[in-house]
Amino acid sequence: MNNDNKNDSESNPVKTGVDWEYSDLYPERRGNKHEKSWFRTMLGLDGKEDLDKIKCERNVYWCLRNSPLVKIMLGALKSSGCEFDFRRHISCEVCDSKVSGGYDPVLNQVVICQNVAKRKGYVQSVLTHELIHMFDYCKNDLDFKNIYHLACTEVRAANLAHCSFLSAWTYGTASPRNIKERHKECVRQKALTSVLALKNVTKDEALEAINKVFPKCYDDLEPIGRRCRRNSPEFNLALTEAPLYGYEYRI
Repeated sequence: MNNDNKNDSESNPVKTGVDWEYSDLYPERRGNKHEKSWFRTMLGLDGKEDLDKIKCERNVYWCLRNSPLVKIMLGALKSSGCEFDFRRHISCEVCDSKVSGGYDPVLNQVVICQNVAKRKGYVQSVLTHELIHMFDYCKNDLDFKNIYHLACTEVRAANLAHCSFLSAWTYGTASPRNIKERHKECVRQKALTSVLALKNVTKDEALEAINKVFPKCYDDLEPIGRRCRRNSPEFNLALTEAPLYGYEYRI
């Protein structure tokens, strides 16, 4: 279902991230600054926020130029009429340590947690994940306060941006004989972790929502079109196919 101009922050009467439901995980969304601890500074864990921000922004720019999945997502946003300017719609910030990124629908911004996602590969995964949320919010009638909507977009993001045979193995769920079913379980577990981090619900409530939407949302591969195995040619193949569907983006 199309949602005209929904992702344009100027059409939203709320102008700050304060009313974002998950803003406690992202203190800079509330206008707060990271409070440094002398003990953490002595250990080298604090006091590098400015440097971390520069490194994060460099990694983001590298992903915009080089990541096939990120390029596909940006092309899909553009072709769907979703406004995107990386200088406006991506922000590197200090976050709660239990999250690595987020999508703020109030400000229409992807948040990359500079204190957690520090490597290019990590930033690429987080950026693709959050751009899927941005795409779902722009193109579909997505309500992040609805647990079933949240569960669906988390299933899609885990399916397209995170879970592979290797990551399923990391979850302790994969073996050569049951890779298809174990991949589904990896997606389910990743989505569960995300829903529990973002929503004040019990594990049973989160699983009920995920299981209800799982068949439909797991099979929805839009806009990437395929589940890409890690370190395989499928990433570039998906990028090659993207213009056939009108998904082409040049920074």
